Amino acid sequence: MGGSATIGGGGGGGGERDLRLDFFRGLALWFIFIDHIPANQFAWVTPRNFGISDATEMFVFISGYTASLVYAKVLAERGFALAAVRVLHRCWTLYVTYIVLFTAFTAQVAYTARVFDNPLFAEEMGIAAYFADPAAALTQALVLKFRPANLDVLPLYILLLLCFPLMLPALRRQPLVVLAVSTALYVAARRLDWNLPTYPAGGVWYFNPFAWQFLFVLGGALQQAPGIAALLAARRWWMVVVAAVVLLLSLYLALSWQFAFIGALTPQWVSELIYPLSKTDLDPLRVTHFLAMVYLIVLLVPRNAGWLARPVLRPVILCGRQSLQVFCASILLSFAGQTILVQFDASLFSQFSVTVMGISGMVLLARLLSWYQSADRPPRAAAPVLRDSGT
Repeated sequence: MGGSATIGGGGGGGGERDLRLDFFRGLALWFIFIDHIPANQFAWVTPRNFGISDATEMFVFISGYTASLVYAKVLAERGFALAAVRVLHRCWTLYVTYIVLFTAFTAQVAYTARVFDNPLFAEEMGIAAYFADPAAALTQALVLKFRPANLDVLPLYILLLLCFPLMLPALRRQPLVVLAVSTALYVAARRLDWNLPTYPAGGVWYFNPFAWQFLFVLGGALQQAPGIAALLAARRWWMVVVAAVVLLLSLYLALSWQFAFIGALTPQWVSELIYPLSKTDLDPLRVTHFLAMVYLIVLLVPRNAGWLARPVLRPVILCGRQSLQVFCASILLSFAGQTILVQFDASLFSQFSVTVMGISGMVLLARLLSWYQSADRPPRAAAPVLRDSGT
């Protein structure tokens, strides 16, 4: 889906394309792929090892921003009915894609576990319940309650986008009011432990939609309130200092999880105050770290940054534009990489090779899709030539 504006596309709007959205979404896809390969030392390059938020926050925020960019334009030009239908059509596309991905991934894990006689694959990837009761598991998968490991972000996006038509008119007229309601829902969900159940019984959604909707709505609200966004992104020295301090403290916390001697330096009262840093319920410290990172990125990477158009970054941007298909491919490629490391060779060279080949496969898919879409478009008609009639 060339020119996709969200994780599942949605069509592009008019005007010059903001390459930052494609670049950082593509970068998030690469990071997600790397992080999904256990014991991969090259995961040290991803944000989760240098702060307390990761690529997921980036992905959800950009998805909310671009959904607002695309569908608010349709609402303004064509009315609510068409905007709602287009959102629901995109939801259907995402849903069908998810079911296909679920089937392919389950088959991949089941086949691998059987070939290598390693039932731990099925347990680690969360499909053991499928073998216990395939009919029930498939039924629960259809209602997004049964999900193998690493597939959680797509159901989250489906649900958020499904609710998007309800908030779109208000988001266009009163974005700050919608953001206030979203904030209240976020706070209530955390205080009252709201979440949705999963299958098998007893589980909850790994990405709590009542909490994660906040980042999605925040992205949409900032897109619809450019004045507020510009005010927040203004270069004020004290805001730069605060954001830098937040990133440094987050770096310290992230390193303390990896190195015991750093963790020992953390006072006990600080640990009791901040832990646990729940990813499921989108801990406020994760949000704080992410917003500090976004603020500095906006300052350092303006919309017209020339380096974004350099050929060396083209692979990342292409992956960002073909985000749905690339995400699905990354799920299958990451498990294939995990299989190679577990069953054959877990050396550093193998980790490097698996990482490079997986990202290369994602880029190749993005290139093929972009080529196909550009070839499938009808050529533009040549502008008529005005001739002097001699009159």
